[in-house]
Amino acid sequence: MMTTEQLYKELDYVNHSRDNRKKYANLVINHPEMLPQVMDILFNVNDKRSARAAWLLEFVARENLNAILPHLDRITEEMHKVHLDSAVRPIAKVCEYLIEAYYHKLHNQTKEQLTTVHKERIIELSFDYMITDQKVAAKAYSMRSLFLLGKEYDWVHPELIMILERDYNAGSAAFKARARQLLKKLKAHNGQ
Repeated sequence: MMTTEQLYKELDYVNHSRDNRKKYANLVINHPEMLPQVMDILFNVNDKRSARAAWLLEFVARENLNAILPHLDRITEEMHKVHLDSAVRPIAKVCEYLIEAYYHKLHNQTKEQLTTVHKERIIELSFDYMITDQKVAAKAYSMRSLFLLGKEYDWVHPELIMILERDYNAGSAAFKARARQLLKKLKAHNGQ
C-alpha cells in the first residue's frame, strides 16, 4: 500500500493526459483503501497538488462511481473548501456524476447511499458555483445538477432560473449557450 507521502509524490506525474489519469484512477479503483489519502491531498486546498487529486477523484468517479460512495460524508462535507480553478471543475463534475446516478431511472447504489444531507450540500455548493466567479465548466455541471435536484426540491428551479436570467448578458458565449438550453428546459418542466 502506498503512503500518503508516496501518493503525494506520484501526483506530480498525474497530468491532463487521459491515459495518465486513467492509470492512476485504476490504481485507486484497484486499491480503494487509497481514497482517504487522495482526499487528504485534495482537501489540502492551498496546495497545487490538490487539483491533481481532484482530477484523480473525478476519474475514479467516472470509471467506478461506487468506489467513492463510502466517502460521501467526507466529500460533501469538505468539497466547499476547494477553491483552485483547476480543482473546482472536477469537484463540480463529481457532484454531477452523483446527482445523475441518483436520479437515473435504473436502480443503483448511489440511490441507496446519497442522503438528504449529501444532496443539500451539493445544492449549496452548486449554487455557490453559479453565483461566484467560476469557469464555465463548473457552472455548466452545477446547472445540470441543480436542474435534476430541482425535480425533488421545488425551490431550486425558481432560484436557478433567476440566476441564469440575471447572469445571461454578462456570461461568455459558452455560458449563454448552456443557459439558453437549460432555461428552455426549466420553463417547459415548470409549465412556463
